[in-house]
Amino acid sequence: MDGVRELLASDTVTFWSIPVFTGVIGWMINASGLWMLFRPIQFHGYRVPGLAELANLLPRRFQEIPGIRQGKVGWQGIVPARAGKMGSISVDKVIAKLGTPAEFYQQLEPERIAEHIIRVFEPEVPAIVDEAMRRNKPLLWASVPQQAKRAVYARVGAELPGIIDDITFQIGEHIDQLLDPKIMVVDHLTAHPELINRIFRDIGTRELRLMVNFGFLFGFLFGIPVAVVDHSFHQWWLLPICGIAVGWATNLVGIWLIFEPVLPRRILGVRVHGVFLRRQDEVAEIYAGVIADDVVTMERIGDFLINGPRGDRTQQMLRDSLGPAIDNAAGVMLPAVRLVVGARQYSTIRDSVAVDSAQHTMKPFLDAGFSRSQSVNLRELFTRRVKEMPPRDFVEMLRAAIKEDEWMLYAHGAIMGFIGGLVHLAVFGV
Repeated sequence: MDGVRELLASDTVTFWSIPVFTGVIGWMINASGLWMLFRPIQFHGYRVPGLAELANLLPRRFQEIPGIRQGKVGWQGIVPARAGKMGSISVDKVIAKLGTPAEFYQQLEPERIAEHIIRVFEPEVPAIVDEAMRRNKPLLWASVPQQAKRAVYARVGAELPGIIDDITFQIGEHIDQLLDPKIMVVDHLTAHPELINRIFRDIGTRELRLMVNFGFLFGFLFGIPVAVVDHSFHQWWLLPICGIAVGWATNLVGIWLIFEPVLPRRILGVRVHGVFLRRQDEVAEIYAGVIADDVVTMERIGDFLINGPRGDRTQQMLRDSLGPAIDNAAGVMLPAVRLVVGARQYSTIRDSVAVDSAQHTMKPFLDAGFSRSQSVNLRELFTRRVKEMPPRDFVEMLRAAIKEDEWMLYAHGAIMGFIGGLVHLAVFGV
C-alpha cells in the first residue's frame, strides 16, 4: 500500500498521468459525441411543466436543443433531429440543379411510364366500365348483350394508349404545379430520419471509427502542455479549467478534420484534406443510392401526385383529360348513347368512369417493382450530379445536419474535460 502511495506521489507518474487522463477523456468524448450525433433516432425524454413557455425567453441556441421548444428534457440524435434541413439543402444543391421539375420528370422516361401504365391498366378496363354502368344504369347495362359489352371494352382498350400518352404528357406539362420535390424530400426524411443516419453511417463508418480513436491521440497531445502548466503553478483549479479547454478542442479538431479543409493543403509539410472530401466520388455513390432507392422514387412521386398537398390538382387534371377520351371511345355511337340514357345521365356515367380511371391510372406509379427498376436511372443521375458538385457545396450538403448544433458537441466535450480534471484531482491531488 505504501508503494502505491509513493508511486502516485512521484512527480514523473503524476506528470504523465495528466496526458494519459486527457487521452482517455478524449476517447470518451469522441465515442459519446458519436452517439450524440446519431442516437436516439426519435426523441426520448420527459415533459417539464412550464418549460415550453420558458423556452421562448432562452437564447436561440438553447432553443435548438432537441425537445426544449416542446417543453421536454431529453435527447434526440443531432443528425436525425436535423434530417428535414439536410433534405432541404440536398434538394437545393442536387435535385434543383437537374433543372425544373418538368425537366426532372423527363429524366424519369415518361414513355416507359406510359407503357407500364397501359400494361397494368388494360386488364382492368372491363371491370371499370362494368362498375360505372352498374352504379348508374344497372338495368340498362344488364340488358346489353355480352358481345356488345365486349365491343365497348375493345373500343375503350383501343383508345387506351392514346389516353395514357395524353395523361403522361399532361403530367409533364403541369408537373410544376403537381410536384414539389422539396416538400416530398423534406417530408420523407423528417418522417424517416434513420435514412440520414444511414447516409452518414454508410459514408463514414471507417472515418468515424478513426475519429473516436484519434480522440485519445488528440487528448494525450493536448494533455502535455496541461501537465507542464499544472506542474509549474500547482493550483487545484488549473486541471478542471484546462480540462474544459482540452475537451472543447478535442471535439473541435475532430469535426474540423471530417469536413475541412475543403481543398487539399499542406500543414507543416503534411497534406491535409477533409476525410469525407477525399472520397467525394465514393460518397456520391452511397448518397445517391439512398436518395434514389428510398427518397426520390417513382413510388414516392406517385404517392405525392395522388396523396400529397397537390393531389386534388392531379385528380382534377386526370378527370379533365379522361372525359374527352371517353367521348372518343364512344365514337359515332355517342349521339345514340346520349339519346338512350339521357344527356345528364351520360355525363354522370362519363364522370364516374373518369374518376375510377384516374385512380387506376396512378396505381402503376405505386408499383414497387417498377419503382426499383427506375431507381437505376435515378441513381446514375444523382451520382453524376453529386460528383460534379463543387467541394464547398458538397461539404455544406453533408454538414447541414449538424452545423448549427456543433456547439453542443463542443460543450459536451468541455463538460467531460472538466469532470476529468476533477477526477484526476481526486486520485492524484494537487
